[in-house]
Amino acid sequence: MSPDHAPRRSRVVLVEPALTQLSKLTASETHRLDRAIVAISVNPELGTEVPGTLLRDYSDEIDGVRVIFYVTALQTITIVAYIEA
Repeated sequence: MSPDHAPRRSRVVLVEPALTQLSKLTASETHRLDRAIVAISVNPELGTEVPGTLLRDYSDEIDGVRVIFYVTALQTITIVAYIEA
């Protein structure tokens, strides 16, 4: 029998608006954001759909972060369009 494997994570790519925001975050904010990005990469159905788009809006009120993203058709790449922390 093969061992159970954890869910496959998608590769995460940040586009320009998200990269600009990332450069403005403190170390603490970046750490909180990292947890959200990992959660999204494992479960790309997190958050809510933005009507009329391919985007999803994920907010983690405990860590105080928001990520707007979309996932490729095969769910192998998550493209992050916007972040807030």
